[in-house]
Amino acid sequence: MKVDKVVVTNLTALSRKYDDQIQPIRDAINSLIAADQVRGLQTQLVGVDDSTTMNQFSSEPVSNYSDPAQNKRAIDGVYTACAPDYILILGSADIVPHQDLINPLAGDTDPDPIAFGDLPYACDAPYSQQPQDFIGPTRVVGRIPDITGGQNPDYLVNLLKRAANYTSSDLSQLQSLFAVGAQIWQDSTTLSAKNVIGSSADVQFVPPDGSNWDVNSLRRRLHFFNCHGASDSPDFYGQPADGSSSFPVALDAGYLDGKLSPGNIVAAECCYGAQLYDPGTNHIPTCNTYLANGAFAFFGSTTIAYGPAEGNGQADLICQYFLEGVLAGASLGRAALEARQKFIRSLPTPGPSDIKMLAQYNLYGDPSLTPVKSETKAETPLGVAVPSYTARTERAERRRALFSEGIHLSENRPLPHRLRDPLRGAVVRALTDKARELSMEPGEVLSFLVRRPQVKTTMPAVLFDAQTTPTAFHILFRKVPEPRDVRVVNIVALVAKEINGQIVSITKLFSR
Repeated sequence: MKVDKVVVTNLTALSRKYDDQIQPIRDAINSLIAADQVRGLQTQLVGVDDSTTMNQFSSEPVSNYSDPAQNKRAIDGVYTACAPDYILILGSADIVPHQDLINPLAGDTDPDPIAFGDLPYACDAPYSQQPQDFIGPTRVVGRIPDITGGQNPDYLVNLLKRAANYTSSDLSQLQSLFAVGAQIWQDSTTLSAKNVIGSSADVQFVPPDGSNWDVNSLRRRLHFFNCHGASDSPDFYGQPADGSSSFPVALDAGYLDGKLSPGNIVAAECCYGAQLYDPGTNHIPTCNTYLANGAFAFFGSTTIAYGPAEGNGQADLICQYFLEGVLAGASLGRAALEARQKFIRSLPTPGPSDIKMLAQYNLYGDPSLTPVKSETKAETPLGVAVPSYTARTERAERRRALFSEGIHLSENRPLPHRLRDPLRGAVVRALTDKARELSMEPGEVLSFLVRRPQVKTTMPAVLFDAQTTPTAFHILFRKVPEPRDVRVVNIVALVAKEINGQIVSITKLFSR
């Protein structure tokens, strides 16, 4: 029988991490497999380090657990062999590593050399460090992370038990939103809330609000954050509307313990919101905290994310698309895949910040969980009971459509590629003048040339006419005053789109 879901992990790395206390984890995996079978899913555990198992998939086992290339090839081999509807990566980045995609914005201002993430595991393209190679995701992927550097298997066991025992809810139980935004992005956060649930009446802003949120608000199932985040920090931060360098705490992860309702769905625009850092003696990361307190899913960024202050873009959109998919009845994994595809589909020519956005957003949670009850009737119009394979057939048809969409996106998008040195000339001078007009002290400039895709026979070449297709992007960062805040990286940038020597648009972005 076809495998519907694979649980992918490194058994050797798990055993080493937990000093051979792996049996409770194996028992919890078996319980999840049994629960999936009751739900109509055929689930298989795959140890990517196990040579016997990997030989079944005609793939080499992983000999170095921390090697992204080996892990990418192994998961590709599993997918090619059995095309599961769901890929569940089990363990944090010290069990199965994130992929190491190069940050196209890396430099003096954006300090992230790598945009870590699971995106390549969701793509058919072979291992590469170039994020432009992975703009066409085709697979449903999620990760249940344990604590990076942890020593007690109970955390992971509890997450597996929760996935095994989950139940779907009526849509009404997920339509109440707990939303918090930095005051400086009030317009953006308000619009996001309206787009997701149709109302922004209860959105909170920091300042003037603080971080000790009332329990009734925290018990809402749907959580959304448009705040600052910081590396290796369990907190999210606000910022005043005047843009001053004041970052009051908007969410203290430790404050959440014991105050949440089971089954939260969380989307966070915050920089580093999904960073799986080793907490040491400090509080565990916010994403781990939510999962520990019963959340079904956390969707967030491992590194610095970007978005506008007004309107919606970048982080706003990909988070919205994920929440909308969940509320529409998709599984968590399908909602994440559709959000990635919709984000790229909305951008005829993705910019470099868009490429980074796609690379760094991850789903933490079992991708097969469906939070909203299906409205599909149990019987056909003729009164015949729907056999179990009907649901599997419909899901397979959706996967084929999503696969085709991902391939189409990868083949038909012009993509920016960074130049070693920024371009000089009238375009950059005009961008510098615009920065000063907006009271921004010009700083670092990055330039990217747009490469057209190989035009398919079904697509007229004139669609990529030089007079209408962007030829370059230029990013001017605001000069960062010293000393820089030690927690929050407060980046402001202007992104200029160029067509044949003329700037056709300028967008102002802020790090989240």
